[in-house]
Amino acid sequence: MVTVTKLLWLIAAIASATRTHGFSNTQRGPLIRSKTHPSVRFLSERDDVNSNSPPLERIVTKITANPKQSINFSLLMTLCGAALGPFLDSYHSLFGVLTYNTPLVFPLLGSGTGPDLLTCVTSLWVPPLFGLAGFIIGWLYILLDTVTSDATQSQLHPTIPKVLVGISYFTFQYWLSGILYSHGVDRTSILAIMSVLAAGGFYLLDGTISGLITSAATAIGGPLIEVGLISSLTDSWAYHYNDPGETGFFPLWIVPVYFLGGPANGNLARGFWDALSEKSDARTFGMQVEIDQVPCSVCNGTRAVKCPNCDDGTYVTYGERVVCKACRGKGRVICRECFSKYDDDPSDIDNIRRIMDQIPD
Repeated sequence: MVTVTKLLWLIAAIASATRTHGFSNTQRGPLIRSKTHPSVRFLSERDDVNSNSPPLERIVTKITANPKQSINFSLLMTLCGAALGPFLDSYHSLFGVLTYNTPLVFPLLGSGTGPDLLTCVTSLWVPPLFGLAGFIIGWLYILLDTVTSDATQSQLHPTIPKVLVGISYFTFQYWLSGILYSHGVDRTSILAIMSVLAAGGFYLLDGTISGLITSAATAIGGPLIEVGLISSLTDSWAYHYNDPGETGFFPLWIVPVYFLGGPANGNLARGFWDALSEKSDARTFGMQVEIDQVPCSVCNGTRAVKCPNCDDGTYVTYGERVVCKACRGKGRVICRECFSKYDDDPSDIDNIRRIMDQIPD
């Protein structure tokens, strides 16, 4: 597992280098204070997608709002999948879970001789296939996060350690499945162990609706793709499971292994998306940064000012005291003096109301 560990550190380095403050190291809340002034606050928004828009419109906006971000995200997810995939696949090859008719074997440590040599056994088509899987799973997470509303801020914006733990845990499950098989553990026991690991991993590392949907799709789609590959690949590219299991193609314990690939890729995807965000320098999703050295002279950085149309949320008209519609009884409205600093849309009334609802009274 030495090479996999090195790859994890490489992924962490890429994530950090992509944008210095892209990943959060603290749990996000709706309002963050600037480190330069105790009263400066701003709303931590994931992006400019209007939560009241139809789901399809939100998905299209997510993809097209920043083409550079979408392209770079796609490349990173594909490259990470293609890089890590062959080493995961090699566990099953080395432990006898599956066999390639024409394996690609290359040394990871040493010159190719010696009993302690660490090798990788895979096939040429494995890296692009895992790369495609990383691309698809990553985008499913990002797009489903856009149309679901159950996730907390800490789930949507994982820290670097959480991302690396997820990948490491998935790698461990992959490795353990091979170890158990090679030691003659029966397939029913392996299925039970892998299922417990998958369920526990999902609960601890994800727990979102978007993650459940994506992981379930991976657990179903992955094995179905394998059925197609085993059935259609030519002899020189073909492979087979040494225990065809309950399905005649593979043992069922491979299903929960696929399932856990969801949270591992999903948190990596969420982290990369944050890191590539154009706003991650100004809105670091939970990290304290400088927005402005001097808070707004009108609202003192609170983003709210006294409503000019009422007295403390109400006013008297025709002898009756009524609730002010302009401020919805709050007695305060959003400050227009510093509105542009937060890159908010002045015509998006729903977003303005959401900001005001999250500003403490």
